[in-house]
Amino acid sequence: MLQQTQVATVIPYYHQWLRTFPDFGSLARASENEVLRAWQGLGYYARARNLHATAKTVMNRHDGNFPREIEQMRQLPGIGKYTAHAVASFAFDQSVPIVEANTGRVLARVFNLRESIDSNAGRKRLWQHAASLLPKSDAATFNSALLDLGALICVARKPKCDACPVKAFCRAKNPAALPVRNSKPETKRLIEMHALVVRRSRILLEQSPHRWRGMWILPPVEPNCLEQCRAQGPPVYESVFPFTHHRVTLSVYRRAAPKRIAPGQQWFGSIDQVAMPSPHRRAAQSLIQTLVED
Repeated sequence: MLQQTQVATVIPYYHQWLRTFPDFGSLARASENEVLRAWQGLGYYARARNLHATAKTVMNRHDGNFPREIEQMRQLPGIGKYTAHAVASFAFDQSVPIVEANTGRVLARVFNLRESIDSNAGRKRLWQHAASLLPKSDAATFNSALLDLGALICVARKPKCDACPVKAFCRAKNPAALPVRNSKPETKRLIEMHALVVRRSRILLEQSPHRWRGMWILPPVEPNCLEQCRAQGPPVYESVFPFTHHRVTLSVYRRAAPKRIAPGQQWFGSIDQVAMPSPHRRAAQSLIQTLVED
């Protein structure tokens, strides 16, 4: 959950997730809708699908026991080098290094790494530096301290060098300029048009096959209906949300109920237990409330 997401956001989701899925068996038995619903609001839903798939693999291939060998861990869905090393260190007390955003920033500054940490050579050098500092015992405490150092002191902007406990060993002449990264791709702006279709107090939703695969969204407006929608007036709802390297404007137009719904669409009397991406849930809730008040 902490990948690409801040701790303060994660904490309530983490506790609720463990109440809902206390072990691999309960997660493996859950439906995809239940898993995505529990993850709703955290974004990057591939993480939830990978957790679900991993739980099934652990139950089916490892008798419900998470593997201890790093190479076996990395064969599980969604588990890369960092996650495998973090689990090995914190769950199984193995002396292995970990490199992620916080520790990578500390290491780049302490060793004055001038290569881009986005490059293969830069990433390899970070892992080498992390391994060179690793103690032979109690590596979990060391790794945890390194994480905290990056999160609290050696921060991305305005590092608190005066309070840094390792400043005597830091080789960086200008810590704020490190780590070096490749330039970020330019943010693209998109407009996505969807429909609000209500009939007999039920709302029409469509299961997304693409970005939010498996989740329910307001039906996309077909290209041949765009001009007709715009001619009927402005959207009944509009919001802007970020998505990876995009800034998306969600425009919702009121549409009449079709005689026959398309494959993948379904009528819902309530969306409370439906897995929906947050932008579409907020739109649906706002529009349903407006209809009730009218």
